[in-house]
Amino acid sequence: MVVRLATKMDTATLAEFQLAMARETENLVLDKSLLVKGIENLVGDTAKGSYYVAEENEEVIGCLMTTYEWSDWRNGNVIWIQSVYIAKEHRGKGVYKKMYQHIQQLVTHSTDFKGIRLYVDKTNANAQKVYQQLGMNGEHYQVFEWMKN
Repeated sequence: MVVRLATKMDTATLAEFQLAMARETENLVLDKSLLVKGIENLVGDTAKGSYYVAEENEEVIGCLMTTYEWSDWRNGNVIWIQSVYIAKEHRGKGVYKKMYQHIQQLVTHSTDFKGIRLYVDKTNANAQKVYQQLGMNGEHYQVFEWMKN
């Protein structure tokens, strides 16, 4: 399994994943054309954030999006993980863990990045368990976070 930065070539897959996630998690039907434009804008402007994909045997099997929050307290950016989706047949196989570890390494080796945060639906106990197993906590701000020293 490889985790890599998404490119414009991944737009269709990212859109399908996000449409599925919205249906699964919030029972929402997103406007596909608006979603595609949003993905294209992000992929084309890394100042906004980035999409990462997990790929196995040249097939994209998962994704997550990162955005940035400036922290005056830490004099640097906190990376927010959003829009996580793992294809159903690949869930429970460590795909998210591999993607999280990739982001964690980016933070660890950066002087500007100070930590990782994400938000999770209060009813999504499975996701919360995964985040806790990766060393994140939900005790502060009602979000899960990991901060490097």
